[in-house]
Formats: sequence, structure tokens, C-alpha cells
Amino acid sequence: MSAVTGTDTGTGTYAPKPGAAPVARMIAAQTALETRMLLRNGEQLLLTVIIPSLLLVLFSTVDIVETGAGKAVDFLAPGVLALAVMSTAFTGQAIATGFERRYGVLKRLAASPLPRWALMTAKTLAVLVTEVLQVALLTVIALALGWSPQGDPLSVFVLLVLGTAAFSGLGLLMAGTLKAEATLAAANLVFLLLLVGGGVMVPLEKFGAAGDVLAFLPISALSDGLRDVLQHGAGMPWGDALILAVWAVLGLGAAAKFFRWE
Repeated sequence: MSAVTGTDTGTGTYAPKPGAAPVARMIAAQTALETRMLLRNGEQLLLTVIIPSLLLVLFSTVDIVETGAGKAVDFLAPGVLALAVMSTAFTGQAIATGFERRYGVLKRLAASPLPRWALMTAKTLAVLVTEVLQVALLTVIALALGWSPQGDPLSVFVLLVLGTAAFSGLGLLMAGTLKAEATLAAANLVFLLLLVGGGVMVPLEKFGAAGDVLAFLPISALSDGLRDVLQHGAGMPWGDALILAVWAVLGLGAAAKFFRWE
């Protein structure tokens, strides 16, 4: 049996004083743990790194889809960046959190000194750290393929943050309401459907009248917004940013209300 020891200060108190660590320190520690778990998971790496990278290289070097005037990589790179955000913030997070809920991990963590909101914050920060690595890798690959990005980096940053918030909310909502097996199937199905119909690899104009409806999906708004900035050098695409903000508010709000910890 282990014992907690301390030094008597002479006044009946002991140093170090027992108790929970500051919330900021707990969030930092949990974020580091969540990030390591994401990066060590082979399936997660396949989904978040390998698939987006392969799609970028394949569609940029082989004439499979008509991407309009200019180099194919100029059209594809922003879409693949949006896909990377979705794969991490939505698909990966939904599956991982769903199985943590199934095996009782979330229930045990909820009983720890770490507040529930701090746990969700740590998960979101781990997603952001992973996305930074994704964006860096995909940017290097795209530049090697001849990508010529334009536009304002701040606008790109805002769009990526809004996209992360929107997909995180939807991923946590799915993980907190469905069974783990259902979450696994649904998250992968949504990933595939949005990969095809979300303006990532195929321009929405190819879908005719349906493209006007698909434009309101979060993946479409993120893809088009990033494309406006990085390919066409436009300023902040406020319409796409508004769509992402609405999805973020709805998704995070619904997740906060309906998420079940066990």
C-alpha cells in the first residue's frame, strides 16, 4: 500500500498540500495525453494523414476530375485541407470518443477532479494540435506538387478554427448519443459521402441544382472558403464563415445538451 507523505511545517499542515492540480495544468496534461493517443493510433493516422495525402498526390498528378482552369493542385489543396479538418475533428474524434464512452473511460474521467468541460476542452485542443501537424504536412506536399497559395493567412486561420468547432460539435454529438458501433459506421459513412459530395475533390457545379443545397454543408463551406482565399486570393469569405459559425453553434450546443457520459 502506498502512502502520501509530506513535511510537517510545525503548524499542523503539510507541504505539499494535497488536492487537485490547477485546472489549466490538468487541461494541459490531458491535452498531451489525448494528442499522444491520437498520434499512436494506426487507424487514426490512416484517416487523418495517409488518406488526405494520397488523395492530394493522386488527383494532382492524374487527370481524373475536371477542376477548371489552372493547375489541379491549386483547386485540390484547399479541399484536402478541409478534408483533413473533418477527418480529425469529426470522424476521428467521434469514433475515439464513442468507444471511450462504451468502455467507461469517460465515466471514470468524469469522476476525477478534471471537470467535464475541461475534458472536452482538452479533446478539442488535441484536435487542434493534430490539425497543425496535418496542415504542415499537406502544405509541404502541395508545395512540392507546384501549389501556389495566395490570400490572407489570417482568413485561412479563422476558417480552419470555425471548421474545427463545427466538426467537433457534430462529432461529439454523434459520439455522445449513438452506440459505439453505430458511431463507427455512421462517422465513416458521412466521411465518404462528404468526400464525394462536399466540394473537396469535385466542384459543386458538377452536381447541378443539388450543388446549391450542398453548399450549406460545413465541409462545402470550408472547402469553398479556403479555395476562395488560397486559390483566388479573395478576402474573408463571410458567407462561408457564417455557415461554419452556425454549424459550430448548433453542433456544440446540441452536444452540450444531449451528450451522455455512459
